[in-house]
Amino acid sequence: MRLMLFVSFSLLISTSQFVYAKTTKLNWVGCGISKKSYMTDLAQEYMKDTGIEIELQGGGATRGIHEVASGSADIGGSCRYHIPYDRAENKQGFEPVAWDALAVIVHKENPISNITSQQIRDVYEGKITNWKQLGGRDTPIKLFTRKGKISGVGRSIRKLIFADYDKDFNSTKSFKSSGPLEKELENDPDAIGITGISSARLRDVKILKLNDVYPDYGTIRKGRYELYRPLYIVYNPASSQLRHIKDFIKYAHSRKGREIMKENGVVPYMEALNLIVNQIGQERQANQ
Repeated sequence: MRLMLFVSFSLLISTSQFVYAKTTKLNWVGCGISKKSYMTDLAQEYMKDTGIEIELQGGGATRGIHEVASGSADIGGSCRYHIPYDRAENKQGFEPVAWDALAVIVHKENPISNITSQQIRDVYEGKITNWKQLGGRDTPIKLFTRKGKISGVGRSIRKLIFADYDKDFNSTKSFKSSGPLEKELENDPDAIGITGISSARLRDVKILKLNDVYPDYGTIRKGRYELYRPLYIVYNPASSQLRHIKDFIKYAHSRKGREIMKENGVVPYMEALNLIVNQIGQERQANQ
């Protein structure tokens, strides 16, 4: 009788563990650039290898961070670091997993192929308003930007290009997320905008060189392309799913995870640690 009870109890534990492993699901919410640049393929491969499903939702970096903080999401995807004055954001974990570049994009039929850092600043400040000033057609420039100043792309532009998180832009039209911005720019020959390179490469647009340097794996990894920033996995240290979240982070840093990232146009964070020194310098300049 005791043997039967022991066998039945052991079988119950084994069965429960099997069901738990099969039914574990993590909810990821975050920026569309992170979703396109590595999360979609990484989540698919992770499920194949572990049986753990990761459900993906977009909505932007800020939404991802805040939903992780509130507990409505297990994992967040962010292309910006936490905001110092936001207590909820400061309590979350930010794990850098990749380096992405900010790409300047225009319509595929736009004749220009290169833009300088100063020209970008002048376009965003309204000092350059016609494509003729950049060597293009004699037509007004339409500047597409992200809404708000704390979006992943918007905050990164303010940090990397202007070193001013409160900078206002001479925007023609603003968008809630990068996806709609990219989509509308595909159809507007007079528009210009900035988005993540990993997202831009999937669109039917022209990616401009910046100071004669094209954003690709080699130029980003070596720091030759100037506009780069980390992509983060955001998590709540108090989450009941923390063990599974940490396992996924390890998977992202693994050899297989890094290969998936490279296939999707981003540089694995651990393969370009030299950029950290430059990043610290950018942070100091932005905070002066």
